[in-house]
Amino acid sequence: MIGVSLLILVILICIPLTLPRLTGFDIYTVVTGSMEPAIPVGSLIYVREEAPAELMEGEVVAYRSNTDAGIIITHRVVKNQVVSGQLITKGDANEAEDISPVSYAQVIGKVTLTIPVLGGIFAAMVTFYGKIVIVSVVLLAAILLYIGTDSRNIQEKE
Repeated sequence: MIGVSLLILVILICIPLTLPRLTGFDIYTVVTGSMEPAIPVGSLIYVREEAPAELMEGEVVAYRSNTDAGIIITHRVVKNQVVSGQLITKGDANEAEDISPVSYAQVIGKVTLTIPVLGGIFAAMVTFYGKIVIVSVVLLAAILLYIGTDSRNIQEKE
């Protein structure tokens, strides 16, 4: 019973990471407080591609930094400048608008769902030690399932 419970737990933990990706969402973890309190540090965010020209003032978007392609920023749209193909953005916790406008080419999409805390958990899971823990839990579950099945077979033979 414990083995089955552990396997179900691992499957349930993996669903928020796998199922949305199959339906066209990108998933990111928020690592700074620029969007607090609306989106706390450690939140898991789901981003769906949307035409930048369609983004409205007040919507939260994810985009690639123009200084480093590896950094994803999540800020609120202050103004959509369709003619110039740029967004003016601002983090909720920041006093001023972002210094540089966001070109449409940088935009990944609109944030459609945020789940506080879950991003921090998933960020820990993808580290080397997190993967060791996950594999260990799956192996423990398999061993417990085997032991439980084997003990039932022994009892049936007696």
